[in-house]
Amino acid sequence: MTDTTHDLVLKGARLLDPAEGLDRDADIAFAGGRIAAIGQGLQGAASRDCTGLIVTPGLIDLHTHVYWGGSALGVDPLGYACKTAAATLVDTGSAGPGNYAGFAAHVIAPSPVRILAYLHVSIAGVYAFSREVMVGESRDLALMSPREAVRVAREHPETVIGIKIRLGRRTSGDHGLAPLAYAMDVAEATGLPIMAHIDEAPPRYEDLCAALRPGDVLTHAFRPFPNTPMDASGRVRDAVLDARARGVIFDIGHGQGSFAFATARAMMAAGFAPDVISSDVHALCIDGPAHDLVTTMTKFLHLGMDLPDIVRATTAAPAAAVRRPEIARLAIGAPADASVLALEDGLFELRDVRGETETAHQRIAARGLVLGGMWHDAGPVAA
Repeated sequence: MTDTTHDLVLKGARLLDPAEGLDRDADIAFAGGRIAAIGQGLQGAASRDCTGLIVTPGLIDLHTHVYWGGSALGVDPLGYACKTAAATLVDTGSAGPGNYAGFAAHVIAPSPVRILAYLHVSIAGVYAFSREVMVGESRDLALMSPREAVRVAREHPETVIGIKIRLGRRTSGDHGLAPLAYAMDVAEATGLPIMAHIDEAPPRYEDLCAALRPGDVLTHAFRPFPNTPMDASGRVRDAVLDARARGVIFDIGHGQGSFAFATARAMMAAGFAPDVISSDVHALCIDGPAHDLVTTMTKFLHLGMDLPDIVRATTAAPAAAVRRPEIARLAIGAPADASVLALEDGLFELRDVRGETETAHQRIAARGLVLGGMWHDAGPVAA
């Protein structure tokens, strides 16, 4: 017997939402774009047997590049979301004030996947990032456009949730922290947080930590040597500890060059787990080494992080970082988004950005995605 008041029911799954204190086997029903019921024996117009699977709040990938067609590094948002069972994709600086209108109108607006964005303070965003051309936009301070960034952020409050800046020898040359000043001006004028990329020095990792404010995000937090968060003895640097204590958010942002097993293992051994786990997926790393969000989650499962903590780092924690806590909850009345995952046993080769490989005995795999109460199968992505 069906209950047409429910559009979709996922039946018999392990419902896992650490922020809600939820971890039990139950059905979950969606209706009218909201979570309508949690319990036993629920019926709906459509149902899916999820016995043996895990249902979490819709995963949030806090670091992606999904300006598909408008940026050389962009990937298709819906294809990627289905591949990795992510209901919210946060684009991190693919667009700047000079091209954000196109991103908003042609990619964000028609997408069934929720897309939020850190607006780049660079006029054209990350504009020269491909296999053939690689130019760090922060190398030329003439591209920094704080006045226009403030205007665009104010015009798009529903999607612009922060300001992006990329710092490091590869992206800002010898400028050190100088480009951060432009982003900080915009952030202060708009009341928005910053996401700061870090690569090789300058600036030093600890100097960037010291400059960030509560609620700002330092992405690529577990990057490889040089310019890492710990010293040669494996001790977490004081500036890193101080930054976390005052509320700076440490995000993985795996990507093409920003996650090393050696760094991650040392940080985890020191009791410094990431606040947020994200993929930094883009056209140059979607086929490896990052692949997607669930692969990055699997790496932390392999490193000994508990599954509930991994789920928190991909749901409640990034939702808080973007100041949208309501978008990642398994609670009646919450948006009708959910991720359906499996824990698979076997032998799974994992590779970091330095080519180091390790073999995991369990992985997190995408099995399906609910967006606005509608089911989407897990599937491949178009790059």
